[in-house]
Parts: sequence; structure tokens; C-alpha cells
Amino acid sequence: MSANTVIALADVGQSIWLDYIRRSMTRSGELAARVESEGLRGVTSNPSIFRASMGGGDEYGDALTALCREGDLDTKAVYETLAIEDIREACDALRPVYDATEKVDGYVSFEVSPRLARDTAGTITEARRLWGAVDRPNLMIKVPGTVEGIVAIEQLITDGINVNVTLIFARDAYEDIAQAYIRGLEARAAAGLSVDDVASVASFFVSRIDTEVDNRLTAVGSEEALALRGTIAIANAKLAYRSFENLCESDAWKALAAKGARPQRLLWASTGTKNASYSDVLYVEELVGPQTVNTVPPKTLAAFLDHGKVATTLTEDVDRAHARLDALERTGVSLTDVTDVLLERGLVAFEDAMDDLLATVARAQREVRGARLNRTKSHLAAPLADAVASAGKDWAASEATARLWRQDASLWTNGSEARWLGWLDIIETQLADHAHLEAFANDVRASEVTDIVLLGMGGSSLCPDVLAKTFAGRSSDAPRLSIVDSTVPDQVARIAESLDPSKTLFIVASKSGSTLEPTVLMEFFLDRAKAALGERASEHFVAITDPGSKLEAFAAEQGFRTTFHGLPEIGGRFSAFSNFGMVPAAGMGIDTSAFLAEAKVMLEGCRQSDVDTNPGVALGLVMGAAAKAGRNKLTLLTSPAIASVGAWLEQLVAESTGKRGQAIIPIDQETPRTRGNGDDRIFVYLRVDATADPAQDRIAQAWRDAGESVIQLELDDVDALPQELFRWQVATAVAGAVMGLDPFDQPDVEASKVESRKLTAAYEEHGTLPELPVRLDDEGIRIHADDANAEALGGDDLHSWLGAHLGRLREGDYFALLAYVDMNPAHEAELSAIRNAVRRSKSVATCLGFGPRFLHSTGQAYKGGPNTGVFVQITADPGVSLPIPGRSVDFGVVAAAQAAGDFQVLVDRERRALRVHLSSDVLGGLQRLRAAFEAALAGS
Repeated sequence: MSANTVIALADVGQSIWLDYIRRSMTRSGELAARVESEGLRGVTSNPSIFRASMGGGDEYGDALTALCREGDLDTKAVYETLAIEDIREACDALRPVYDATEKVDGYVSFEVSPRLARDTAGTITEARRLWGAVDRPNLMIKVPGTVEGIVAIEQLITDGINVNVTLIFARDAYEDIAQAYIRGLEARAAAGLSVDDVASVASFFVSRIDTEVDNRLTAVGSEEALALRGTIAIANAKLAYRSFENLCESDAWKALAAKGARPQRLLWASTGTKNASYSDVLYVEELVGPQTVNTVPPKTLAAFLDHGKVATTLTEDVDRAHARLDALERTGVSLTDVTDVLLERGLVAFEDAMDDLLATVARAQREVRGARLNRTKSHLAAPLADAVASAGKDWAASEATARLWRQDASLWTNGSEARWLGWLDIIETQLADHAHLEAFANDVRASEVTDIVLLGMGGSSLCPDVLAKTFAGRSSDAPRLSIVDSTVPDQVARIAESLDPSKTLFIVASKSGSTLEPTVLMEFFLDRAKAALGERASEHFVAITDPGSKLEAFAAEQGFRTTFHGLPEIGGRFSAFSNFGMVPAAGMGIDTSAFLAEAKVMLEGCRQSDVDTNPGVALGLVMGAAAKAGRNKLTLLTSPAIASVGAWLEQLVAESTGKRGQAIIPIDQETPRTRGNGDDRIFVYLRVDATADPAQDRIAQAWRDAGESVIQLELDDVDALPQELFRWQVATAVAGAVMGLDPFDQPDVEASKVESRKLTAAYEEHGTLPELPVRLDDEGIRIHADDANAEALGGDDLHSWLGAHLGRLREGDYFALLAYVDMNPAHEAELSAIRNAVRRSKSVATCLGFGPRFLHSTGQAYKGGPNTGVFVQITADPGVSLPIPGRSVDFGVVAAAQAAGDFQVLVDRERRALRVHLSSDVLGGLQRLRAAFEAALAGS
């Protein structure tokens, strides 16, 4: 069929815009030709499209290289320079359409950063900047249709900026957006400004709705449910179009139309068919109507040009559309829930696409200019600035940097510190002897392994966890790396069920070779592998352990695939660049040679004798001096691309400094506040320049404006993360020296282990665990407390107990949730809501840790640091029974013993602690607990 199908759509009032843009399209004249031959009337862009063009081929080669050489341009500026040029050229190519249609069509869309979707002020600022930079009347700025975006849309329309509102799924959201457009025009009219030169479209997403609804209908499985598949997205769109028609009949719109205002047309987006059994032109043919736009990908456009049919369909069968949505509700599938989920999912997808685009540009910059030392920008308020300056003078006078690199124990307590300084040399050692990592990477690549599962705790698992979350997907053929660092049976079982042992490589990581958690996890997963694979099971296991350990002997006895040695001179939390970090990295496809070389850039920086220019020493002096001055809550703000590094830093800093009544308490993943932060914090912002979040930038600036002490650590891109891993190791060692303690031991972690072993032995002897007294049972949620804590509290119901406990928080204290439950997103969301509610109400720092992993991390500071924590331990009945082969205890008993041991050591240290025990319905219990906390805080 000819291009007349698209031209025929224009005859009935619908415009086709192409969801695609490339530089070559405009410069070769292809876009202008397609406008003429195919009837295209607009173009939309998005980060995925730009990533495909900027990351592949030579289309941007010389221009991209030239911009990358400009050292003063950050990654976003490089991208925007190229993209703005493309958008301008596309606008110029479509300007004849814009003029011929009298400003109805001929638009090119360009979006604000998706990370501004929840930031009204940021959206307005960036939209105005992009509008001015492109400087074309037929530009449309894309703004997500969030609650915050709606406010921005009204202002931008008032400003006379054309807006393409994107990510609309729900009809009520569309109606709110339409009203914002009207209000913006009314504000212009009231100010005496013209309304006939402002345009807007509302991008209503279609096929994604069918994909999500169809999955839910298939799960329902009834005849009525199955019959509704493939019908809901179009029904929803038809009713949205009815809303559009009703708005056009309103008095408010008629008054604006009389002044020449143009309606905000509905634009059908996400119109490529996702289900291969549906017509490839379904979401074009069924959505034809006057005053609408359909934005199509090239494949859908080609299909419609070939065999599409044109008929006004939007106004047909509207009653049937109502009936289908009513039927959907009868099946139990909520369209409201679907559209809410799709909006949040869409925002994440847009953010990921933008991050991928910027990461692509950042890699091009790195190729051109090489690795650069991460930068530090410090803003220290008095008197901390004076204390840091004084500490710096003392450090320089004692030639402490040279003593650090000489591995001189007198820098700390003159004890055993020199035995634990192998981490200072490991980067260079690994680079010189890299063959074992390359061989392992090649071995994994040659196998059929799709998953690598690391079984470990603390220093053996936290760095690999950061690598897994930060660098996942770098290589399409590399295995996925997952971490199992829990004994909670629900979590272990959930992960186990997701694995195919025949395609999984298990790495058992334990420095001592006798740590409880990796040992029982190894026994469990090895038994499962043997059941599935027989004698071949051992080929799927690798060990990382210190020479001569029990694990080394067991691995040899069982015939493990291989064993890698750790260095006895490196403690677990300083082991990122040893085999404990680098073997999992090599397995998941990371170029460990480049990773180590990146870290060496920081290593060389940290050898400098000048205190002010030594990145690790400078940070460590601030941390140590701040802790001594009472600012011992190290509050972390991390760019989304490296968000997981906070958990690694928690262990490194808390376990190293939390002892003998002192501690630096890391505060990670807390919702930041710009005011009311108390006098016990310093702030560290780890900012990835390539994919920085503008909202986080404003938070950091607000802290500085409020007179807070803020250290901003700037990474060019995520590939610079190895530098930070080494910088923070140096900084933590320096902070320990300033605080006068040994940063390499962990006495109170050992105390918890001893107590847990006692309790496990008691269970094996008696079949039960000793229990704290039950102080309250509120419909299945139980309060447990020792006598001293119970005497200080009391109450008649759950929220009164919690209120009394929270009432013990004093200025300079912190609140910590210690949750021995499955670490999954739903549970984490409820627990985060609790900690942030306490944060808002009590103005104290808050922490969240999942047990037993935090026992090997922040647990040391909770027990060995100052008595400034108020703790709520959360335990639950296991949802599954998960035996441990060859043992009389199962995972439920082990986790319960670890929780009980943890609590007993807190009690022994006279900490303010309370245990809340839930049933096996953990999510429901956490939701009730959240409500109880909110009630307690409301009454305080």
C-alpha cells in the first residue's frame, strides 16, 4: 500500500510523528524526503534513540571525539551539545510542516532529564534552559506526567514553552494534565500574552497497558479474563479520547479557543505491538480520530504504509470500551493499580535509558582522555575546619603519610596493626600477577554458566555485591553475579529456587574458612547441586579462602573446580582488591586489569606527602576530626549509579572505628533533609558526574547553604569507582589514627559470634532456644525485652511500647532497625518508611540493617561504639522450613540464634533495645508495625 495511508490519516485529523531520530537523517536530506513522500508531520526523540546512534557506528565519531577532548565539558554537556545540534536540524527540516499547518504540526520533542520527574523546580529550570538552547519555535519539551510534572507543565505553558507530556497511562492523570494546560493558557491570557502560539500534546501510552494487563488476566485464567486480553489498552484510550472531547466542550476551553488557543492533542505513544499474535498495526488502526497524533517507531510506520487501513475508530464502540473496563474490574485486575505500576516502571526505564546514554558518552570520554584522579570539593564549617587544619598540621609534622606506607604500627596504637596492612600493596601485586584472574574469566566464559552465586558474609560479600549491582550487564554474554549473605530461610529458599544448578557456579568465600554463614550455605547449595548433578556437582564450586583453612581442605577433598587464596595480611573489609573482590569480578565479566589500573590512579594520589592534595588522607582527617568533635554521623549521599557502595562503606567505616566507646556511624540510604539535621553529622556526596542526579545536586547545595560540612567526591563515571574503594580504605585507616584506635580489629563482632554459637549448641542439646520474656502480644505481634529495658518502658499496646522506646532518643543519638527478615524490596520499603518517619519526627540519624549481614558490618559499632543507639530488632517466624544437610539445626534455628546472640550482646553492653517478633506474614506484619510507629510518633 502506498504512503497515502499516512496522508489519509491527516485527512481525518490525525498526524503521524516518527519516534526516531538520527543525525544522518537530517544531514542527508532523508527526513525532509520522508516528510514529502510519507506524510510524516513530526519527530520525537528519547535517550534510547540517542544512545543507539551515539554508541554505534561512526555517525558522531569526529564530533564526539572533539568534544571529549574538551576537559571542561562534563558528560551531560557533551551529550547535550550533540543532541541539541540534532534537534535544531530536525526542527529546521520540519519547519515547512510547522508553517504549512499553521503551527499544528512540524514539532520535534526533546526531553528533560527523567531524574527530574519528581522535581518541579528542577523540571522548570531544565526545560527553560533546553528551550533557550535549541531556540526553535517548533520544539516541544518532553515532561513526565507525574504529580510534580503537572505543576511544571502549567508554568511552562504560562511561559510560552511547548510541552509534550509523556508517560500518561491513567485517564484521571490525563484529565489533570489537560486542566494544567488550560490553567497555563488562562494565565497567559490574563497577563495579556498570546495563546495562539503555544502547543502541547498529551502522550498517552498504549501497548504497555496490554502487556501488563494481559499477564494479569492470564494469571486469573477464567474464560472472561482470557477473552479480555488485547482489548484493555484500546478501551482505555477510547475513554481518554472521550474525556478530550468533553474538555473541548467546556466553557473554559471555548473561552480560550475564541482567543486562538490550540487544543492539547492526545498523542498515542508506545504503539509498537509487543505481542506477536496481535496485528502489527493494531495500535494505529484502532486509534484514529480527529485532533490526535500517533507517534510510531520505524517498524510500525513501515507496516502501516504497507497494509494499514484508515477509518475513524476512536469514536466507535465506546460503550463496549466501558463494558470491557467494567469486566476487567470483575476479574479482580485493577486498572488503577496497573497504571500506577506502569508509571513507576516507566520512570525507572526512562532513568535507566538516560543513564545508559550518558554512560556511553562517558566511555567515549574515557577512551579519549584516559582515567583522571577523582576530585574532592570540601566545604567545612567552623569550628570543624579549624579542627581539620590542626589535625593536618599534626599529620604532616609527624610525617604520618610516609609512616602509613612504611606500615608503621605506631601510627595507631603500636599493637598488631602492621600485620593487617597488605591491602596497601595488593593492587600492584594483582597487576603484576594477573594471569590467574584472566584464566578464571576465560574458564567461565567458555562454560555454560549463566549465574555466579557468591556465598559469603561481610568483607567476603559486600564488595562483590557492589560490583554485581554497579556493573551488571556490561557484557551481554557474562554470567549474572548474585550474593547470598543471609541465613533467613525465606531469603535462602527464594534465591535457591531461582537457580539452575547445572548453569550456576557457586563461589564460597570465607577468609577463615570456618565462618558459620558461608559454611552452612555451602553445605545447603552443595547438597542441592549433588541432587541435580551427581558427581559433577563439585565442578560447580570455587573456594576463596586463606591458605591452610578448613575450607581449603574441604574444597580439595570434594574436588572443587579451583581454590583461590586470600592474603592473611588483609582483613575482610579491606579485601576489595584481593581475590575476595577480584575473582567474582573476573567471573562476571569485569575487565579486572582495567579495574585495578583505575584503582592505581588513586593509589598514586594517596602516596603524596602533601596533606591537602592526598585524597585519602584529606578525607580521613575530616572523618577523624569530625568524630572527635562529636560529628560522628557520616551521612552518605550517592549517585544512583553507585548507590550500592554505601553498604560496603558501612562495614569499612563502622567496623573499623566502632570500638572502645568511639565510632563513626555511617548513615546510608536515609531520605535526606536539607534542614533540621542536628549538630552530629558531616555529609559526603559521592557524585558520578556522567549520570549525576540534579535533585541530589540541589540537596548537596542546600546543605552547603545551610552551613553544613559537605565533602563532595566527584567521579567521572562508574568506571572510576575503584578509585573510591581505595580512597576510602586509606581514609578509614587515617581516621582510626586520628581517633587513636586500631581500625583493623573487630572485638564485638566476635562477641556476637560466640553468643550465637552458645545458643546454637543449647538448641542442639535441648531442642529449644532460650527466649526473652514476652512483654506484649498484640494480635500476633510480640514485644520481647530483657528486664532492664522492659522496666524502662512498658505500655498497654504496641504503639505505646514503641512510643516509650522512641522517647528515649536524645540529641546526638541514632535510631537503628535491625531486621532478621528476607531482604526484598517490599520489606525494605516498609522498613525505610519507618526509619524515615522516625527521622522526620525525632530529627535523629537513622540506620537500617538486615540480619545477619549487618552483624559483620555496622554491628561492631552498635556494640563497641558509644551508647548512643536506640535499637529495634525485628524477627519473624520463618515462612519455610529449610534443613541444613548433616546438621540437627535448620536455617530458621541458625537465624534465630544469631538474632538472639545479637540482642544479648546489645543487652550486655547496656544498649537501649527492643525486639519485635512477627508471624510468618512478614509483609503484613511490617505494614502493621509501620502504622504502629506512625501512631506512636503522632502521639509523642
